[in-house]
Amino acid sequence: MKSDIHPDYHTITVAMVDGTTFQTRSTWGKKGDTLQLDIDPTTHPAWTGGGQHLVDRGGRVSRFNKKFGFLKK
Repeated sequence: MKSDIHPDYHTITVAMVDGTTFQTRSTWGKKGDTLQLDIDPTTHPAWTGGGQHLVDRGGRVSRFNKKFGFLKK
């Protein structure tokens, strides 16, 4: 294995939007740095799965459901 090709894996502090913090290991920043989150993962739809809608453009979803609808329970 080649030497000196892997990034440094160290401990950082993650500061949530609500002010809570936790420590984790990461390759981001330097040892002891604090990563400030701009988006709250407890309420953002990307992490909670909420607010997601399928838009049927050009009948793609309809064609898929027609072809593979028998797989739904």
